[in-house]
Amino acid sequence: MTVSTSPEPDLSTWPTGRLLSVAARLVEQRWVTVLADLGLTHAGLIALHTLGDGPLPQRTLAQRCQVTDQTMSRTLDRLAKAGFVTRTPDPADARRHLTRLTPRGKAVHERAVRAEPALLGVLGDDSAFRAGLLELITRLSASG
Repeated sequence: MTVSTSPEPDLSTWPTGRLLSVAARLVEQRWVTVLADLGLTHAGLIALHTLGDGPLPQRTLAQRCQVTDQTMSRTLDRLAKAGFVTRTPDPADARRHLTRLTPRGKAVHERAVRAEPALLGVLGDDSAFRAGLLELITRLSASG
């Protein structure tokens, strides 16, 4: 019995959108592994990154991270449980809480940032590639 193997697909013939989708999925799979080892998720990493500029109320943090309040609430629960953030009453408005990075949260964020170049190889430091991605995201966001 012979096993027939299909030839590798000619990716150069694929539509650009499909190539972007495959590239995004491959990067995401690598990130999931790295982040899981750090006790983080994608949402958690973005929240820690955003909190690097200082404490924020949950709603503002959700808006800046482009997620719903409910998603941010679950994300912050996980981050607080891991000791990466704290939530304290906002002195300006007792109805809300401010979320702050802890030293442990700052350290795990820095470890994740340092992992990116190895994760992406040459692209981790490629400013032209990043600029192109930012332009693409900006254009797609504006037209949608």
